[in-house]
Amino acid sequence: MGVGMGLGLIAAVGAQNAYILQRSIRGDVKMAPLVGFCVASEAALILLGVGGVGALVESAPGAITVMTWIGVVFLLTYGAFAAYRAIRPGDGLHADGDARMPSTLGAVAACAAFTWLNPHAYLDSVVFLGTFANQQVGDLRWVFAAGAFLAGILWFSLIGFGGKALRGVFAKPGAWRVLDAGIAVMMFVLAIGLILG
Repeated sequence: MGVGMGLGLIAAVGAQNAYILQRSIRGDVKMAPLVGFCVASEAALILLGVGGVGALVESAPGAITVMTWIGVVFLLTYGAFAAYRAIRPGDGLHADGDARMPSTLGAVAACAAFTWLNPHAYLDSVVFLGTFANQQVGDLRWVFAAGAFLAGILWFSLIGFGGKALRGVFAKPGAWRVLDAGIAVMMFVLAIGLILG
């Protein structure tokens, strides 16, 4: 369950994912440091969520209900934005960028900004995944967290190392449209699951 939910949230077309995919498609930096940074950041956010929300729930049991509804609103909003992008897509991801080649350190710094300055990262991994993990019984919350972490490894490895193979596909707006439509459906399904308990 943690793997599926983690993939559903991590695989959204946001600034971080678009940046990693763009760098991979262009092939202008070493991808291992970028993928490693994203995986480590995701692990830290998930641990903050599971540990922090777990402590909050123990001290204030009613907080889980509040956070569940925050999660529902967030998922519905996130799904609505993804649906909007699927209906009204932008340009394709341009494989041919400018001639400037970023350094690996510069690319990691940009990735850090996309990750840690993005409020969605906190909502996704800390609030939502943390809340859902803490709905599991006992130590199953850590099994759920491990599944979400595995999803991060799979996703960031896929877009970081597999981007070159997608050069032609993601140059077309239609590819983003299909991905966003799938994300929208998944977000709505997850929101309904939370409502139904």
